[in-house]
Amino acid sequence: MLRVLFFIIVVALFGLGFAWLADTPGTIVLTIAGQQVTVSLMVAAVAFVATLVTVMVLWWLFRVIFTSPQRMQRFFRARRRDRGYQSLSTGIIAAGAGDSHTARRMLKQANGLLDSSSEPLIQLLDAQASMVDGDHEQARGKFEAMLEDPELRMLGLRGLYMEAKRLGDREAARHYAERAAELAPHLSWAGNAALELKTAAGDWNGALRLLDSQKSAGQLARDAAKRKRAVLLTAMALENLEHDPAKAKSAALEAHRHAPDLAPAAVAAAQAAFRLNDMRKGVSVLESTWKKAPHPDVALTYIDARPGDSALDRYKRARRLERLKPNHTESSMIVAQMALEAGEYEDARKAVASVLRNEPREGAFMLMADIEEAETGDQGKMREWLARAVRAPRDPAWTADGYVSEKWLPVSPITGRLDAFEWKTPVERLGPVLENDLDPMVPGISVNRAEAPAGAKPAEPVETEAAPVTRPVPEGPAKPVEPLPAATAPADNVIEHESDESVPSAAKAEETETEADKAETKGAEVIELAAVESRPETVETDDDAPSVGNTKPHEPGEAGKDTPTEKTTRAAAVTASAEKGSPPPIPDDPGIDADEPQEEAKRRFRLF
Repeated sequence: MLRVLFFIIVVALFGLGFAWLADTPGTIVLTIAGQQVTVSLMVAAVAFVATLVTVMVLWWLFRVIFTSPQRMQRFFRARRRDRGYQSLSTGIIAAGAGDSHTARRMLKQANGLLDSSSEPLIQLLDAQASMVDGDHEQARGKFEAMLEDPELRMLGLRGLYMEAKRLGDREAARHYAERAAELAPHLSWAGNAALELKTAAGDWNGALRLLDSQKSAGQLARDAAKRKRAVLLTAMALENLEHDPAKAKSAALEAHRHAPDLAPAAVAAAQAAFRLNDMRKGVSVLESTWKKAPHPDVALTYIDARPGDSALDRYKRARRLERLKPNHTESSMIVAQMALEAGEYEDARKAVASVLRNEPREGAFMLMADIEEAETGDQGKMREWLARAVRAPRDPAWTADGYVSEKWLPVSPITGRLDAFEWKTPVERLGPVLENDLDPMVPGISVNRAEAPAGAKPAEPVETEAAPVTRPVPEGPAKPVEPLPAATAPADNVIEHESDESVPSAAKAEETETEADKAETKGAEVIELAAVESRPETVETDDDAPSVGNTKPHEPGEAGKDTPTEKTTRAAAVTASAEKGSPPPIPDDPGIDADEPQEEAKRRFRLF
């Protein structure tokens, strides 16, 4: 804009000058070789301007002709440089895409068009092409050569760190990461890598110093720095808990101040305080963490604060935790455990019922089995609760990168990442909790069960000393005895069989069923048992055969074996036939013939 304004002003001045000369009368007399030449003032001015323009044009032409070789050289040099940078760009893109052929071809073109000694991108492309080709030895040589160039030093350190990490050389990786962090503290990859390697080596003091430098350089946010510092201090406290409780207490209390919801920090601080006879401080730390994030480790440390306490005292302390954090799963679980130890079975059942109603999980079912064993000694019900625990979701655990640990760790053993462990339910689970896994006899649990067939009463597992019924033995050569599946009663926990010619259908069983003996016990309802379809011949065996009630309970992970619920139901269904004799014991996998293909056998049971 200023140039345009300046041009307009100059043109205006020239116009005013020529106008003044045209209006001003006068002549110019020139004497040349004794002759006088008289011209007007306007003509003289025009001649002067024309002469000046002619001289300027001639000078420009002379310069163009004289400097044309240099101009042509600069033109071709610029064109060559542009082509070289275009080859570099294409080669780097190809190396990033894993196209080693194109990367090498572009590298060759770039080397021919550019000066490799003065262009660092050529060295970068060369190293990347070597890595894509799988020639890591040559790539490491390229990265080591970059260390001599100040402009490429950080790139070389980064490449050497990645190569050392790929080879699993932690010491070399730590060396390059620390050197990069010293030269450039603002590099996040260098700081994080050095921090992870120091924590993997257990150098907590060095990790804390490096964390402080990262924080001062603005590399970490305030909350993230406080969390990482709390994790490092907790790890230091756990390491010094046995031989230096005072140092462990100081580090754990500082970690608790930075992260009040970090359960391992509170547990370490409390244990160190208990060792130093500072009961009040330890209890205060545990209570403050319990209010923010209830955790089983915090509860157990709080319960075991005073060695030698009676079971009743421990139960009272569990009640206090429940008052601090009411209506929480962990509060109910710790109350149930301590109530069981103190013999308060009714309170234990109510606490477990609260857990099963809100968040059913494996530990609650197993605790219910312990209550049944301690209070009633009913092995049938105990095995039933254990069977339900197999299908229940797993309890929360310390999990990091798919790895489940029995205790908290500051770093992940898989990736080495700091503060990777989380208290959550592991991804793996054995199956959903069914409606019939919740027992209506437990106080506080209400379940909408499916309606039973007309005339049938809700079935309940009953242990019966009865023997199974086997299939008839046909005439001719002896064949392996194959057990006969019992007719299913309308119970919630019965595993249904799919249709098969060897198993009588439900309709046929109803036509031929007879009323079995009804067993009525205190607190249990009458169970209607279906009779077994009669056969032409039966196998009579010894009366001393072991009963179903004494069979081995089902253990998790043993696919293909009967669950306790199925065994007790089958035992109840064949009670009517027990008086005729006790046949041999049922194999572990009833209904599957030895000669039957495994795939066909699996399709016959919904258990698979």
